[in-house]
Amino acid sequence: MTWDDASGPLAVLELLAQEAPAARIDGLLHEARLAGADEARLAELAKAVGLARTVQAVADRGRAREAALAALVDTAHDLTSPYDLDTVLRVIARRARRLLTFDMAYVSLRRQDGTSYVRTAEGETTALAAGLELGTGQGLGRLAQERRAPMWSADYLEDDSFPHGPGIDAVVRAEGLRAIIAVPLRHGDSTLGALYGADRQVRHFSPDEIGVLLSLADLAALAIQQAGLLERTRDEVTELERFGSATNTALTRVRYLWDCHARLVRLVLDGARLSTVARAAADALDGVLQVRDPGGRPLTDADGMPDLDEEAEEAVARAALLAHTGRVPVPLPGDTWVAPVIAGAEDLGVLVLRASAPLTDEDVRLLELAAQSVAALLLIQRGTAAAEGPVHEELLQDLLDRPHRSDLHLRERTRRLGIDLDVPHVVVVARPEGGELGKAVAWAGSYAYRCGGLKGVRRGCVVLLLPGTDASAVAREVSAKLSPLLGHPVSTGAAGPAEGASAVAGVYGEAARCLDALTALGGVGGTASLHELGFLGLLLSANHDVDAFVASTIGPVVEYDATRLTDLTRTLEAYFDSGASPTHAAEALHVHPNTVSRRLERTTELLGEGWQKPARALEIQMALRLRKARGVLRGSPADEAEAEV
Repeated sequence: MTWDDASGPLAVLELLAQEAPAARIDGLLHEARLAGADEARLAELAKAVGLARTVQAVADRGRAREAALAALVDTAHDLTSPYDLDTVLRVIARRARRLLTFDMAYVSLRRQDGTSYVRTAEGETTALAAGLELGTGQGLGRLAQERRAPMWSADYLEDDSFPHGPGIDAVVRAEGLRAIIAVPLRHGDSTLGALYGADRQVRHFSPDEIGVLLSLADLAALAIQQAGLLERTRDEVTELERFGSATNTALTRVRYLWDCHARLVRLVLDGARLSTVARAAADALDGVLQVRDPGGRPLTDADGMPDLDEEAEEAVARAALLAHTGRVPVPLPGDTWVAPVIAGAEDLGVLVLRASAPLTDEDVRLLELAAQSVAALLLIQRGTAAAEGPVHEELLQDLLDRPHRSDLHLRERTRRLGIDLDVPHVVVVARPEGGELGKAVAWAGSYAYRCGGLKGVRRGCVVLLLPGTDASAVAREVSAKLSPLLGHPVSTGAAGPAEGASAVAGVYGEAARCLDALTALGGVGGTASLHELGFLGLLLSANHDVDAFVASTIGPVVEYDATRLTDLTRTLEAYFDSGASPTHAAEALHVHPNTVSRRLERTTELLGEGWQKPARALEIQMALRLRKARGVLRGSPADEAEAEV
């Protein structure tokens, strides 16, 4: 593709579509100048070239993020194998070097006396080899462990912003290293050592690179603990094998526990839902298990878990605090256990287990491993939700802004994201009443991901497209989960269900109108749907479904008349027309007042005790008038119109 005066920016687009290198696109400017293009054409072409560079840069960053996420998942998968400590560290160092294109990567471990030494290295040439003593000295690794945060330098030997150690500087000089980054291997409140990456050229580390290396270090710390646990278990197995049949029974149990743990890890890596992992852990422990968030709210259902009274809930809350403080499961009466779900120093929640029998030491260990598996799954879900968030929001924006757009790739886009728009979905519009929109958006992204829906932001409100048929129930659930998190009320409007991509925009409009009506009626902090708003919902609805309103309001009465050949509907009309007087209604119907009274009693049985209260009575009168009008418009008297309920 070469530039000519007729093509201009189109040539840039064609090269961009062909994924041509940046130098080839930049060459169009040179070709345009040689061709004698005027300044206006050159300026237009220069702007197109600049935009093409931006598009290429965004695409490159996206590919880099995808590669980093895939590498982290592969690393997590590798670390589930029963490696010894040295093998685990070699996998980590090799993956860090290849993932971030370091000239060299190495891992140091910290002893109990505070000294450190290099345990493994990748890419060394002379001095920086395994076994090198680092002492208690200085340098980036020491600072990273003390501050529990990444430390880096673009040119280590020339950087005087931190204290240097002569011994370490000599080794760095011998290896010819320039740029160095160190991240701590954090485990709970302590550090196990540091993971280093180094280049023999000056290099400025980007935030994405630092974040990826920190995530890799967290996986490494978890793997080191797992390797240590595996080594200790192997030692125990070796000791047990010296005994008789009783020892063989214990050994079989240990192997069973490890099989259970491997099964849980496979479920996590296969992308299973949190509820699936919880059920698998409960089966392995022969009990009922529930996952709760840091606020004590259930994240999974637990069939068979008895409802806890206020005293029992307080006991669970105290046990959760003790579990996180001691980082071990805490027993409660009734064979109940509370295990902490922790990632580094972050509290992700607890597991509440109701066992069918007292737990053995091996069972308690399996409970700890189950908590680790749940922690890994929550971290993966959080990372996946964050990575796919912009894609989800873009899809929801297309559904709301261009409802009638014919997008041949829409089904493929939704399929890749695990969204099935052919099943019923509801739309919830949530407005935090005390600010904290950013926190609400972060929660909504994770919640929509777990539910298999979409999340967006519009007019200062969070918009959720979620699978379901009961808009009111979904809205109440969103409010119940989000309000305690924010510490103040959340107003929600909901509508639906909608089926198909073209219906989403209309249902969103209804949900937004419900939220506006809720605000106008002084119901801030509540929930509102078309069904809950009654006749107001009929007015706010995009399709004005009169039949549905009539059926939901007086449907039982109409159906009773149709099947029993009674006159309850006409009696209701006469009752309201006469100012709610049974006597006057009887005169209008030419029946005895006792007959009207009996009919009204039957109406109470069908509609409930509150049908004569003002708000409900208004809706019933409106439904009666709409039914009569519908019958007239359809060419049949109201009292002979078919009841469509």
